[in-house]
Amino acid sequence: MTGPARGTLHHVEIWVPSLERAVASFGPLLEALGYVPYQEWADGRSWRLGATYLVFEQSPALTGDRHDRCRPGLNHLAFHVEDPAAVDRLTADAVRHGWTLMFPERHPHAGGPGTWAAYLENPDGFEVELVATDPGRTG
Repeated sequence: MTGPARGTLHHVEIWVPSLERAVASFGPLLEALGYVPYQEWADGRSWRLGATYLVFEQSPALTGDRHDRCRPGLNHLAFHVEDPAAVDRLTADAVRHGWTLMFPERHPHAGGPGTWAAYLENPDGFEVELVATDPGRTG
């Protein structure tokens, strides 16, 4: 029996100040990216894609009420998207679910030449990047 490739991520667990807000913002985005609901318990939810899953938990041991991506720790999660049109579609849908477009003056090329990306922040300060190769730009 062959399992996942050695070194690939098994899971990422993110502690959130509000499970309800995390489910409302991350759930639709992850599902649009192909993740499926995986686990559910009183203080957490997870979504899975292949062998990797993402966990969002409102832990009673949490010591703060907002994520600060500029402090040590997780800055953002970046997801491959199939093409620029998908970035645009997913971005519009994410905004409807409470995400805010970051760096709008440089969107969709805030990642530099050769990329088509959206940088999004949810109400709790978590950032995701949706990125596709932009065939119209080179670097």
